[in-house]
Amino acid sequence: METILIVPGLRNSGPTHWQTWFENTLTDTQRVDQADWNRPSLSEWAARVREAIHAESDPVWIVAHSFGCLAAVSAGFTCASRVRAALLVAPADPDRFEDTAMLPEERLGFPSLVVASNNDPWVRSGVARYWSDVWGSGYRNIGDAGHINVDSGYGQWPEGLRFFQELRQEVLAIKV
Repeated sequence: METILIVPGLRNSGPTHWQTWFENTLTDTQRVDQADWNRPSLSEWAARVREAIHAESDPVWIVAHSFGCLAAVSAGFTCASRVRAALLVAPADPDRFEDTAMLPEERLGFPSLVVASNNDPWVRSGVARYWSDVWGSGYRNIGDAGHINVDSGYGQWPEGLRFFQELRQEVLAIKV
């Protein structure tokens, strides 16, 4: 069975966050832990994601949120063949962080879907759209959904689970 890596953002995803709900709903999930959830460092966080990817014998699926999206994308550039696809929800704006200048502006080597919001305080929808285009990702704007986290009302998130399942089905249909 293939592993689904849950890659949270700043301060981790608490017990009522949709990522935790995904983790408890889907089988074969593993959360990527960070050494310091309060200090986002792209190089350190991406290294943790790479370690988690390489720890698995089969290619992985990624479900990332906020700064976790940037870490997952950065890790994905160096181990694309080990990633089946990535759901990138509410990616943080790289310009808001110090060491993200090292984030390559190039197409990902695996399928991905960016899910964004019109009123996300961590990234303007135009910036999320820009990065989805750069990464060659699909793009879904779900309207006024804030940062697509618990504070915005996203604990259990069946629509997000459906986005992930659709992405998986598309990728598996291509691989056949």
